[in-house]
Amino acid sequence: MDRDEVLVPVETQASRKKKTAVSRSWILLDQNGESTILDVDKYAIMRRVQIHARDLRILDPLLSYPSAILGRERVIVLNLEHIKAIITAEEVLLRDPLDENVIPIVEEFQRRLPLVNITNQIQGEEEVHPGERKDFDTGEENEFPFEFRALEVALEAICSFLDARTRELETDAYPALDELTSKISSRNLDRVRKLKSSMTRLTNRVQKVRDELEQLLDDDDDMADLYLSRKLAGSSSPVSGSGAPNWFLNSPTIGSKISRTSRASATTMQEENDVEELEMLLEAYFMQIDGTLNKLNTLREYIDDTEDYINIQLDNHRNQLIQLELFLCSGTVSLSVYSLVAAIFGMNFQYTWREGHGYVFKWVCLVITLSPKQHYINSKTMPRVLNLLVILHHTDLQEFSFLTLDFFTFNFRWSSSQV
Repeated sequence: MDRDEVLVPVETQASRKKKTAVSRSWILLDQNGESTILDVDKYAIMRRVQIHARDLRILDPLLSYPSAILGRERVIVLNLEHIKAIITAEEVLLRDPLDENVIPIVEEFQRRLPLVNITNQIQGEEEVHPGERKDFDTGEENEFPFEFRALEVALEAICSFLDARTRELETDAYPALDELTSKISSRNLDRVRKLKSSMTRLTNRVQKVRDELEQLLDDDDDMADLYLSRKLAGSSSPVSGSGAPNWFLNSPTIGSKISRTSRASATTMQEENDVEELEMLLEAYFMQIDGTLNKLNTLREYIDDTEDYINIQLDNHRNQLIQLELFLCSGTVSLSVYSLVAAIFGMNFQYTWREGHGYVFKWVCLVITLSPKQHYINSKTMPRVLNLLVILHHTDLQEFSFLTLDFFTFNFRWSSSQV
């Protein structure tokens, strides 16, 4: 009985965790900037915005999907790093509103989505220039669509976020690289290694966003799919014979657009391929994200230059060790000449030329004294020449070893000939 009493709470806790993992919180932002927290499952979201499960799966934070801006029949699916949103012609659904990176974006949506500030600005300009009222009236149908205002907020947020991460990385990386060049230590090397890993990850994130914007700019059809208000007005026109969904009819903005359908139906076919407005919007943020990527590429080049400088220093120290080894080997070879001559004369053989030729011993002693000294002097001057050749011709360590071996062979043959 005690075991059963213990197992019941554990099972209940597991079921609660499962429910928490399945249910995801959303925040709904309408055209007036008013927000509503929604605690619904994915099926409710699919019914509300009328999208497929594969499109909603892109916004799942538990799955790893690259950055994407997808235009569907009634929505724009937006997956840009931590910004996972569904944009319709009259509202925005943003996932995980309590995330620390999403909270500033929600505040920005609430500030910039309403048209109150734009209307006040137009009225102020009418008071200053009364004769231009006609231009504002005729430009009513060319007002910036709601979905583009929401898309602009999301693009500005992600570009600013990645640019801020890049500036933070630059602030930490450049002093660390300068410190590493002045003092090579394990601590500095490990610090630069971590910064380089962070830079690589950040570069991949920026590159994915840039590639998505570039791919979208290269395809006019994909950009035309993002004109939700235009498609909604076309589907609501008498020519098409189809009306808007029930959840769209409550919007005053959409209602005003439907009331202007008769006036805009004549130019609908011409506007379908007109993506200049969206293209200018995307190009602005494409240039911004491209500038961020250029900063990261500049930082990568600086890291590569630092690595080359460190490798040159390490090669210099390694060459100094090789030079020390060369001097020791040269001294050993020079001393071995004495042993060679002593071994030759110490052999138990009868030589007829030893009788009456005492001066030969003097010449032998003189030669074996001068030749090792000359060999040692050559071994000290020759490495400098070889080191200069390594620097000028960028020869690697293996070629340097071959040159050293040839030098030893030449000196040994010369010493043998002198003896």
